[in-house]
Amino acid sequence: MQSALRYWTMKLGLKLSEGKTKQIFLLVDQPGLVLVQSKDQITAGNAARKDQMEGKAAIANKTTSCVFRLLQESGIKTAFVKQHSDTAFIAAHCEMIPIEWVCRRVATGSFLKRNPGVKEGYRFSPLKMEMFFKDDANNDPQWSEEQLLEAKFCLAGLTIGQCEVDIMNRSTVAIFEILEKAWATQDCTLVDMKIEFGVNVKTQEIVLADVIDNDSWRLWPSGDRSQQKDKQVYRDLKEVTPEAMQVVKRNFEWVSERVKLLLEHQAGGRVVVLMGSTSDMAHCEKIRKACTSYGIPCILRVTSAHKGPDETLRIKAEYEGDGVPTVFVAVAGRSNGLGPVMSGNTAYPVINCPPLTPDWGAQDVWSSLRMPSGLGCSTVLSPEAAAQFAAQIFGLTDHLVWCKLRASMLNTWVALKLADKKLQACSL
Repeated sequence: MQSALRYWTMKLGLKLSEGKTKQIFLLVDQPGLVLVQSKDQITAGNAARKDQMEGKAAIANKTTSCVFRLLQESGIKTAFVKQHSDTAFIAAHCEMIPIEWVCRRVATGSFLKRNPGVKEGYRFSPLKMEMFFKDDANNDPQWSEEQLLEAKFCLAGLTIGQCEVDIMNRSTVAIFEILEKAWATQDCTLVDMKIEFGVNVKTQEIVLADVIDNDSWRLWPSGDRSQQKDKQVYRDLKEVTPEAMQVVKRNFEWVSERVKLLLEHQAGGRVVVLMGSTSDMAHCEKIRKACTSYGIPCILRVTSAHKGPDETLRIKAEYEGDGVPTVFVAVAGRSNGLGPVMSGNTAYPVINCPPLTPDWGAQDVWSSLRMPSGLGCSTVLSPEAAAQFAAQIFGLTDHLVWCKLRASMLNTWVALKLADKKLQACSL
C-alpha cells in the first residue's frame, strides 16, 4: 500500500525506454531525474529465453539499491539517487553510452568459447577487460577500443573520446575491485561483472548508471562454481519448470539478503591523536576531518611525554584496555617525545605527525625521524596523509575503509585526466 501511495504522489512523464527487465520514466516534478522501474521478468540469451518470476522486480531493486549505496558511500560517482519503492529507484537522467563493460577475475562462460585453450578457472591478474556494443539484433558484438573511438558517440553534448574511454576503463576496474572486496567478506568470489555508464544530462559527467543486480555478475560462494547464486543457474536450465524457477528465485533472494551485509563494517577501529599542547589543535583537527572522511572515529587528547610521562602511559592503557583496534598519532612540535615513548610502550601502530614551523622545523623533525633501536613508529608530515596511512592500516581488515581508499585513488586519477584534457583544449 505504501509503495502504491508513493506512485500516486509522483507524476510520471515520458517513458524514455523499456528493456527486458526495466522501464525508465521522466519525473515531471523533478527535472533531471528519472524513475527506474524493475519488472518481474528474467531473460537469457538476448531474451531467447524469458520467463516471469514473481517478486523479481523487488529482489532486483533491493540488490541494485544496496550496491549503488555501497559504491556511492565509497566515493564512486553514480546516477543513483535513492530507492523510491520496493520495485523502483530514482536516478539522475543520463544518456546511456551503448557499451557493456565486462570485467573478469576468473575465466568462465563466453570467454572460454571465444578463447579456446583457456581452462575454466584461469585467474586474471590484472583484471581482464572487455567491451561489447549493445546491439540485440547482432547479439551484442565484442568491440575494440578503436571501434569505440571511431564511433564518435556524442551524448548529452559530450563526445566520447580517448579521455572518456580511459575514465570508463579505469572506473570499471575500481568498481569491480570494490565489489570484489565487499563480497569477499561473505566468502563469495566475484567472478565477473558487466556495467554501463551514462552521461548526466545536467552535468555532462560520465557516471556509473543502469543497474547492478544478480543479472549483472557471477557469484561463486567459497569460489565453488557448483554453488553459484547468479543468473547462470537460470541460463543453465535444460527445462524451465516451476520447481527450477523456485531454485532460481531462492538464489536471487539469497543474494539480495547478503548484499545488505556489504554495507556493514567488518571490524571497528579508531584513531587516537595525542597532542603535546592545545596550540597544535588546528593541525589535529585536520587529522580528525580526514579520518572522518574514511569513516574512522578520531579522538583528540592532550598529553606531554616530557612533562607528564605517567599520564601519557595512563591514556595509552585506557585505549589498549577495551579491545578496540587503535592507531595512535603523535602530534608534538619541537622535541617529539610522544611518538617514541608511545612506540616503545605499545604494540599498536604509532604515527608521528609533527606540526613543523618555518623557523626550527628542519631541526625539530629529526626527533621524529631518528628513533632508538627497537622502535617502529613512522613519520608522516601531512595531517591528511597521516589519516590516510591510518586508514590503510584499518583497510586491511575493514572493507568499507578500503573501498573509500580505492575510490579516492580513482577520483584523483580522473581529476588529473580531466585537468589534462581541459589544458589541452585551452592550448588548442
